[in-house]
Amino acid sequence: MPKPESGRATEEGHIPPDATPAPAVALAPAAPGPPGDPGAARRAGLLVTLVLGGLTALPPLSMDMYLPALPVLTGSLSASAATVQLTLTACLAGMALGQLVVGPMSDRWGRRRPLLIGMAVYAVATMICAFAPTIELLIAFRLLQGLAGAAGIVIARAMVRDLYDGVEMARFFSTLMLISGVAPVIAPVIGGQILRFTDWRGIFVVLAAVGALLTLVVLRRLPETLPRERRHSGGVGEALRTMRGLLADRAFTGYVLTGGLAFAALFSYISASPFVVQDIYGASPQTFSLLFAVNSLGLIAAGQFNGRVLVGRVSLDKTLGAGLAVIALAALALLLMTSGVFGDPGLPGVAAGLFVLMSAMGLVMPNTNALALTRTPHAAGSASALLGTSSFLIGAIASPLVGIAGESTAVPMAVIQLGCALTALGCFLGLCRPWRRGAAEL
Repeated sequence: MPKPESGRATEEGHIPPDATPAPAVALAPAAPGPPGDPGAARRAGLLVTLVLGGLTALPPLSMDMYLPALPVLTGSLSASAATVQLTLTACLAGMALGQLVVGPMSDRWGRRRPLLIGMAVYAVATMICAFAPTIELLIAFRLLQGLAGAAGIVIARAMVRDLYDGVEMARFFSTLMLISGVAPVIAPVIGGQILRFTDWRGIFVVLAAVGALLTLVVLRRLPETLPRERRHSGGVGEALRTMRGLLADRAFTGYVLTGGLAFAALFSYISASPFVVQDIYGASPQTFSLLFAVNSLGLIAAGQFNGRVLVGRVSLDKTLGAGLAVIALAALALLLMTSGVFGDPGLPGVAAGLFVLMSAMGLVMPNTNALALTRTPHAAGSASALLGTSSFLIGAIASPLVGIAGESTAVPMAVIQLGCALTALGCFLGLCRPWRRGAAEL
């Protein structure tokens, strides 16, 4: 339920922590409106929800929109597939490291200021990527793009923690998944269509425009969610001590590692699928975009089923465990198919396995975030940074490994996915120990 602190909106534009979600806006944190205008709170809550959804959609936009162009980019910049995949790794590494800086900054200075700086730098770095003459320069500015884009990821998650707790927070994360989940559905489709009229550079121009638009919306319409009295006053030393204290919580660390490893399984699919679908199975960029959209729709549907049906009826830990088990089984099936145990399954068989794996992520990601952040009401920014950093850092490590055996086999992708899924399940059971918490389960 919404957090119990009292308070109303201040002259600085704070959203009150006790704001309750209006049913018509799917659990949006409603800001109070003028007296006599009950629709104002609903409209403000919907706006905040859409903006936070846009910020969380930025990573899949940055990654997925130019996925159909990866094979083309290898020829354009005279680079190997493994080198081109480093552009994904660089962006992921930047997002991982950037969150470690921006998260504690937002606990100290509030959410808006670091967010605005990060979004502005993101837009500039993305435009530079569009004109990069070499693969080395593209990798460098993809790193900067990730560092700046980290602000949107970590602060959006911290804003949710500012406003909600427990089951309501899990439902809100599922709502954000619906909004941000549209990005991976439409991003490859948009990228594939852009390639009909221009090359991969045009895709980065579009991304830069999206970043500039989000910067403007945040500047004009997104209110502050962390009042001054709840901000930290310490510097780097206090931030490090806070993070060390968070990691000393075994269950929190378990959720951090579980979420990071599950994301690595997801990102191994993101990194390898353009080559698997287009190079190995001979599909066009448009066909790849369509398959990617179908898989993303599965993730969205599972996330909405989680938020609207399971949350409040089944404990978050049980749902999380079931999702991890499904991911592991899907990865095992993919390994058996790609290694030839069942003969040549063709694109339909592999696509079906990837669909199941992607869909199960909708049961894992929102519940992992909710369970971890519920334990850290005193340092939402730092906790969000650790969650995000683990996900992107482990994902960045997994990305180049999927191409280690070349472009003619999908076995490395399946091996990485299965290894990450089994390790995530082990961290969840070994560190979180959900069966020991009994009534403390959400």
